[in-house]
Amino acid sequence: MKKPVKRTMLNLAVASACGMLAMPGYAQQAPAETPAAPATPEPEEAVKTVTVSGSRIAARGFTQPTPTTSLTSADLDKVAKPNIFDALTELPALQGSTGRTTNTFSTSSGIQGLSSLSLRGLGTLRTLTLLDGQRVVGANVTGVTDVSQFPQLLVKRVDVVTGGASASYGSDAIGGVVNFITDKKFTGFKTNLSGGMTKYHDDKGATVQAAWGKGFADDRLHVTLSGEFSKQNGIDSPGFGQVGAGGRTWYNNPALQESTKDMQAAGAPRYRSIVNAQHIQYAKYGLITNGPLRGTAFGPGGTPYPFQYGTDCVGNFCIGGDRSGSVGAGTNLAMNFKRQVAYTRVSWDLDADNEIYVTGNWAQVTSAFSPNPGAAKQGNLSIRCDNAYLPASVAAGCASGYPSGVMSVGTANAEFPSNINVHPTRTQRRVVLGANGKFQMFSKEWSYDAYAEHGENKTVIQVKDITLNPRYNFAIDAVRDANGQIVCRSAAARAAGCQPINIFGDNPINIAGWNYIAPTNGPLQHTDSTQNVVSANINGELAQGWAGPISVAFGAEWRREEYSVFGDPYGAGAAVESPYRPEYPADPTLSVTGDNWFAGNYHNGKGAFNVKEAYVELNIPFLKSATWGEANLNIADREEKYSTAGKARAWKLGATWQTPIDGLRLRAVSSSDVRAPNLSELYAAMTVTNQAVNNNQGQSIQIQQRNVGNPALKPEVARNNSFGVVLSQPSWARNFNFSVDYYDIKVQNVINSLNPQQEVDLCYGGNQQVCSAVSINGPAGTNYVLAQSFNFASLHTRGVDFETAYRKNMSDFGLPGSVTLRGLATRMIHSISDPGVPGTTPSEGAGAMTGATPKWKVMLTQSWDGLASGKLGLNLSQRWISSGVFNNEYIECQTNCPVSTAAHPTIYDNHMPGAFYIDFGGNYSFSKQVSGYFKIDNLADRAPVMVPQTNLSLGLNPALYDSVGRTYRVGVRMNF
Repeated sequence: MKKPVKRTMLNLAVASACGMLAMPGYAQQAPAETPAAPATPEPEEAVKTVTVSGSRIAARGFTQPTPTTSLTSADLDKVAKPNIFDALTELPALQGSTGRTTNTFSTSSGIQGLSSLSLRGLGTLRTLTLLDGQRVVGANVTGVTDVSQFPQLLVKRVDVVTGGASASYGSDAIGGVVNFITDKKFTGFKTNLSGGMTKYHDDKGATVQAAWGKGFADDRLHVTLSGEFSKQNGIDSPGFGQVGAGGRTWYNNPALQESTKDMQAAGAPRYRSIVNAQHIQYAKYGLITNGPLRGTAFGPGGTPYPFQYGTDCVGNFCIGGDRSGSVGAGTNLAMNFKRQVAYTRVSWDLDADNEIYVTGNWAQVTSAFSPNPGAAKQGNLSIRCDNAYLPASVAAGCASGYPSGVMSVGTANAEFPSNINVHPTRTQRRVVLGANGKFQMFSKEWSYDAYAEHGENKTVIQVKDITLNPRYNFAIDAVRDANGQIVCRSAAARAAGCQPINIFGDNPINIAGWNYIAPTNGPLQHTDSTQNVVSANINGELAQGWAGPISVAFGAEWRREEYSVFGDPYGAGAAVESPYRPEYPADPTLSVTGDNWFAGNYHNGKGAFNVKEAYVELNIPFLKSATWGEANLNIADREEKYSTAGKARAWKLGATWQTPIDGLRLRAVSSSDVRAPNLSELYAAMTVTNQAVNNNQGQSIQIQQRNVGNPALKPEVARNNSFGVVLSQPSWARNFNFSVDYYDIKVQNVINSLNPQQEVDLCYGGNQQVCSAVSINGPAGTNYVLAQSFNFASLHTRGVDFETAYRKNMSDFGLPGSVTLRGLATRMIHSISDPGVPGTTPSEGAGAMTGATPKWKVMLTQSWDGLASGKLGLNLSQRWISSGVFNNEYIECQTNCPVSTAAHPTIYDNHMPGAFYIDFGGNYSFSKQVSGYFKIDNLADRAPVMVPQTNLSLGLNPALYDSVGRTYRVGVRMNF
């Protein structure tokens, strides 16, 4: 929709509201309806106001058009997870979230151990997560929040808004909003104690939570305190070889084997999924990969032996053979994870309707995991024939068979005494000072809430037992000196402390050499993020229209986000922010510009922005008829001004119609939503690598690829449309609720990075914006390309959400208690990503099982409460994801395959199965104050589906499949 049309629609809506103000108000007060998705019904008061997270309106009789799923504390208790995050990610609408079982292969991503939510598969960056409707300081440079830092025991409800909500809440709410709502007046004492482990006796964990609240001074002063500690030990790496962690038997070395060009020309597919894969470019303790000695491996004491290659060897993989050096299984299935949270809220009632309050939150979340064992070198080590550690027979064969005096060797480096291990720690400090209440104006009652927030998050990532690439290369290049001692060949390296190491065979590593190549102080990243917010919101009734009260909400917000990050001098380069110091002494053999580590080369950076914004939202009832039912119009507009990205605008136009058909309601909403570029995208620290690009004459030019942020980025803009049908407790089924909603989200100006060649091609094509980042016509050594992000890409996702709930009192059948059935499902029709760059094609993500968006994601729950004289409750749940493909862009064929292209490769079998999980739990009330509970997740111990890669890896997709296995959990809750 073009901007003039949008403005016209909004102006007409506002004009309609003004017109209705002049009409006589004769409608009676309508009873309120909880505008959440269907849930277990509860008794309603005759008149009440309701605030839900899809809207800022809090008014009698308001039914919002934006679909919202609500989970109460009772719902969360039944799921019985040690972290609310784990319960939420099972919801079908949440796809692509990150947690302690994802990114365990990553050293440098910066999101390891981060519990962050993603709606619609649009990513964590496009999902706004709030605490009591307030923003929370980001837990990394992208600004996403860490749910693990929230005070979870005090959460009484979580609203999941599955639609654009930027007009109400601001930037990032493209996929929707997840709002954690706490019990602000909790009184008494409650605690939750639980423990658990897997069937395999690992990932043992315990949770201790306690909260206390009390009123003082005639209940005008209210104090709430809570503390939480949770520890999960994770699942350790099993090390090298085709072996499962903790006795799991499902790991089978999956891989995608790539055929040769000749095979493809003869009609064979490019890729074929295989198991029992053997990488032929390295062995556990060293393998010669070229020349006449190819296939010579090294065993105990360095003894050479013929490597046992498997069968069907094509490209880098064979099937079977010696897989003892495989590194894929060595990634942790789950991180060692610890969360500590302390929270307080102190409020003072100024009178019966107004309070001031202050909240404080301290939280620390730590993780530890191993991304891989050893440090595999895939046939890319150049070993000279006079290497002092080579066995005599190999040295002789090298001298006679390699005229250059150099042979290629690959190794898993299994002689290393420890695996690489990564330790992220995130510490949050947050203070909020606020006020809320009611006041009279124009003979109407209005409500307000205002707050000022200051939040800080410090993230420290430390990597241990990891090598420096230059030092490793110096250490393995060993010779004998004049005295017959084995030393590093390079005199400069020797002067800088080089100690030789032997990588040929199963030999205990020289500890001095290990300390040289893997110093005690490994890669370090220290990030400080700061958020300051001042916000005020007012809502109330403008007038009594002919169809009901016309309500308005309006407000303004100012926010400032700032970050600074520095690394160690070996990774970031020597700089003021990352100087050489005793922990990282200067070493002339290392690059002064950084990037010396095997992985984890963190760089320095800083940046800030601020935003001013204001919004208005109206609810206008325009139909109240015994014949035609009731209908209301919900409109909102938000204007934003960013110090970096300039102006942005979000709007919403929605309506609901309570039809004359018993219990049937229709809802529709169209919105324009925004996501402003985050600090990382704007101000990412520069990293430099050497690359080559082709100019428009086809000539190859050496350049510096300078990866850097782009301060010129503009906001992403989304158009979000949805239409739904709700059947809520009709007279013929009083305890039945059902809703179905169709959604369509198109995101333009998507921020996406380009590679140097793409930028060069775009520049020659006349794109002046990109040309400012390209300089390739200068003298040799001066050419560069700024590898930046640009607003070229787009996303388009659409699908259908279903939700149903039914409650039945079993006394009708002569049985005790009541049964509650609930189901949620999402059918993803399309999830299309278009890079927006010439020469690239859009890709379809729906049903691609290497991503996060299966075509179907379903969750069903059945609860039977009130058994055993009302003391026992049982609950059963099922989770299902549909089957799909490895990649929608792949062409499946076995013979006579078409030409394989980069955009559409051919593959032998593109099918990937789905998964079905059953969970079972229960609770028993020993008294009114004490209850016990248990939960078994993945009751059938369903093994994960293998997701092969083009390199040996764990071969899992934990975003879709359960990788942990059957898990047992027991606990006790006390409430006094």
